[in-house]
Amino acid sequence: MKMFALVALVLTISIPAASAGAQGREGRGAKIPNPDAGVSPGDVQRMFDAYALMQAQEQLKIDDAHFSQFLTRYKGLQETRRKSLQERARIVGDLRRLVIAAKPDEAQLKERMKELQDHDARAIADAKKAYEAIDQVLNVTQQAKFRVFEELMERRKLELVTRARQANRPKNQKNQK
Repeated sequence: MKMFALVALVLTISIPAASAGAQGREGRGAKIPNPDAGVSPGDVQRMFDAYALMQAQEQLKIDDAHFSQFLTRYKGLQETRRKSLQERARIVGDLRRLVIAAKPDEAQLKERMKELQDHDARAIADAKKAYEAIDQVLNVTQQAKFRVFEELMERRKLELVTRARQANRPKNQKNQK
C-alpha cells in the first residue's frame, strides 16, 4: 500500500514540477508540456523503475560499494526488456496488418513470423546476459531474492495500472457493472 501512496505522491509532484521546469527552459527551444495531458506512460514507467531500484537496494541489502555496479546492470536489464517489448510490438503490429488484409501475403507472413522467432530468441539471450551481469554483483541469496522481488514488482505494477484504468473510466461505465 505504501508503494501506491509513493507513486501517487510522485505523480502529484512531478506534473507541476515538469510544467514549471519546462517553462523555465522555454527560451532554449524546449517544449512546454500540456498540463492537461498529465504524465506520459514513459514518465510513469521511469518513476516506477526508480521506485523499484530504491526498493531493490533495500530488499536485497546491497551495500554502497556494490550498489553503483548493481544500478548500472539493473538499468541495463530494464532497457533490454523495454527495447525487446517495443520491437516485439512492432513485429506483431506488422503481422496484424498483414493478417487483416483481404488476401494475406503468405510470403510476407512467413517472413514476419521468422523475424518474430529470431527476435524472441535474441530477447531471451539478451535477458540472460543481463541477468548474468547482475548476478556477478550479488551473492546467491541476493540473486534468489532479486528474482522474487522482480515478480513482486511486476504484480504491483499491474495492480497500479489496473487501479489507474479504473479511476480513469467514465462514471457511466462504472455504474453499468
